[in-house]
Formats: sequence, structure tokens, C-alpha cells
Amino acid sequence: MRINLRFGSCLLALILLGGAGLVQAQQGPPKPGPEHQKLARFVGKWNGKGEMKPGPFGPGGPMTWTEECEWFSGNFSVVCKSEGNGPTGAMKGLGVMGYNPEEKSYTYYGLDNSGWQDHSKGSVKDKVWTYTSTSMMGGKTFHSRMLITEVSDTKQTFTWDMSEDGKTWNTMMTGESSK
Repeated sequence: MRINLRFGSCLLALILLGGAGLVQAQQGPPKPGPEHQKLARFVGKWNGKGEMKPGPFGPGGPMTWTEECEWFSGNFSVVCKSEGNGPTGAMKGLGVMGYNPEEKSYTYYGLDNSGWQDHSKGSVKDKVWTYTSTSMMGGKTFHSRMLITEVSDTKQTFTWDMSEDGKTWNTMMTGESSK
């Protein structure tokens, strides 16, 4: 009797899993939604310039860079590779932008050759993209906010602010990029 129950349970599980597979096969592979399509504005080769303010990331000064962004396979995410020069020397970075439908928020994962890393969540309203994150630096909690404003299809401006309390913000960098 135990063997029959076990066999019956396994058979039922296989039927259910097989049925779920058929439903998935009938629906086909997932497709990017309209939120993913909004990321298309970032695809292309961008040239940027900005001004870093003196602070926890080093001395202030001008920055210039190029950034090449392309769709990752499947068109759910955009991958960007950047190179440039700033107050601390040569810079290289990698960023991935996407959309999380479960959380209904945009995502950004980034890192660069200085050891900086970030995971931000974002939203877009009208022509302003807002990404926020919280991280630790030197044993202190810092809040970060990046505002990207679409000036046109080929130009954007940005402001990067930081805060210790999430209420009083200090601008760390401003700039613009165009393609």
C-alpha cells in the first residue's frame, strides 16, 4: 500500500509538472513588457561630461566619458560599459538596467574600477528617472539618489545626491550626456 501511495504521489506530481510545462509551452517564452521598452532610450553610444564635487569619493573636478549601451539578449535589460577620466584618473564602469515586474520598479546594478558598487531601485515619471539606494561607507549609512532628466531623445542631464539621513541631500555630481 505504501509503495502504491508513493507511486501515485509521484505520478500525480509528474502529471501536474507536465501540465504546467504544456501551459508554458503554449504561452511561449516571456516577452518584455512596455516598462522594459522604456529602457530603449538608453541604448546607443553616449558622450558625457560632468563635475564631481569634493567629498567621500575624492577631490572634485571635471569628468568626461563615453558609454556604450546595448540590449542584453531577450531585451529585458540594457548593459552599459563606460570609460573616461575624472579627478582620480582613468575610470571604467559596468552597469545593468532592467525592470522588476514583481516589485514594479526599475533596477540598476553598477560597479567601477575604484571599487564602487551600487544596486538601486528606480521609477520614471514624465521625463525624470529617479534611482535610489542605501549603502554603507566607512561604517556609516548613506542614501544615494540619481535623477536623470530626458532633455531629448539624444540628450539627458543628471544630478547625483547623497544624504546621511535621507532628508538633507548634498549634490555629489552633475552632468550631461548625449548620443
